[in-house]
Amino acid sequence: MGRLIYFTIEDEGMLAEAFSNLDSDTIAIAYKVLGTEDVFVAPGETKDALDRQDVHLNLLAEEDAAKISVYHSPLSREELADYEDALKALSLACHGIAIACVGVNGESDLGFDLSNGTENYTYFTAPAGHTFIFRVFTKRDEARDFLDRLTIGDQRAMDWVDSLPIDSAEELVSYH
Repeated sequence: MGRLIYFTIEDEGMLAEAFSNLDSDTIAIAYKVLGTEDVFVAPGETKDALDRQDVHLNLLAEEDAAKISVYHSPLSREELADYEDALKALSLACHGIAIACVGVNGESDLGFDLSNGTENYTYFTAPAGHTFIFRVFTKRDEARDFLDRLTIGDQRAMDWVDSLPIDSAEELVSYH
């Protein structure tokens, strides 16, 4: 685990071009920060891969990846083990301090109600083909309330909430 970087780039098309030129075994991903026009967040490995291609990024800040947490389902843990920093970058791009896998796209009952909107949810598609649905949390209390209801008070979920390194997104370096 390492660092997550905030950056801008002169031309977004340069990212797509650079990503297409990477070795097939290189994992590179960048997310546009929600509510911004031109700020991206990416794992440090993505920056390193872009640096090797001489892609100029305007580095704005770095965030310690250890501040962001991911709660997995058994299947997401299995399929997404190599993508922890990418998941943490996704959480950060959505203004979150943590994300929790709440299901797989296509399941008939995800166990929670989306009638109040989907703005707190995002997804990540694993190379194995499953698209995992994640709930984004900006505060520890929000994570506790949601997971307590979703898991019916499962102690493992409550222990995960208690282990979150920070209480609120206000404690993060921010370009939101």
